[in-house]
Amino acid sequence: MKRLKVIRKKHSGRDSSGKVVVRHQGGEHKRFLRVIDFKRDKIGVSGKVVAIEYDPNRNCEVALVQYTDGEKRYILCPHDLQLNDVIISGENVDIKVGNALPLFAIPIGTVVHNVELTPGRGGQLARSAGTAAVVAAKEDTLVHLKLPSGEIRKIRNKGNATVGQLGNVEWKNRIIGKAGRKINMGIRPTVRGVAQNPRSHPHGGGEGRSGIGMTTPKTYAGRSAVGKRRKKHKYSNKYILQRRKK
Repeated sequence: MKRLKVIRKKHSGRDSSGKVVVRHQGGEHKRFLRVIDFKRDKIGVSGKVVAIEYDPNRNCEVALVQYTDGEKRYILCPHDLQLNDVIISGENVDIKVGNALPLFAIPIGTVVHNVELTPGRGGQLARSAGTAAVVAAKEDTLVHLKLPSGEIRKIRNKGNATVGQLGNVEWKNRIIGKAGRKINMGIRPTVRGVAQNPRSHPHGGGEGRSGIGMTTPKTYAGRSAVGKRRKKHKYSNKYILQRRKK
């Protein structure tokens, strides 16, 4: 679908002034960016899966859905979703792989993906290949969701979620094979700090092969690289019932 594809712009980790703000990015192959429907806001309109395609920008496949009103959209392809399957979004639809429902309409124990944190904003959780979240409990206007990391957190129950686990489960077992493929993926080499000069990294310098030479390892910017590196007081901490790190 040409109308659902645009050329992905290269930023190579630079900001608007041209400075590198994210290291180890650049040199990626030219590719198209697929416009994915994360909102699933075609309420009550059924659609048929007409194609399952590879997407170079993500590790899960995408499904091309043609709706009965003639519109076509890409969605993240769940596991077990086949060609010619019919999917639909809404409150009173079946609990079936590929269907999208508000969290309050999904039974406890259901496996979901593409979960909205803010209703109407689009799915933000569980969007990677092979991942899925589980509806663990319900409480007033909130739903307890067990995330792929093991974290359990509260989420507003009016946000949409799609039933099922995302496909391409075996993607972690792939073998990159060569350095050139990493470059095509947009990942540049990472050089050890002790192999650099002292101007580029706190670990650099020294005669011959030298160690770090300091009490705690540092990042390239001089911040501590071990232990509690930064204090994170996020507004969403009150919604976390169980941390992923015990």
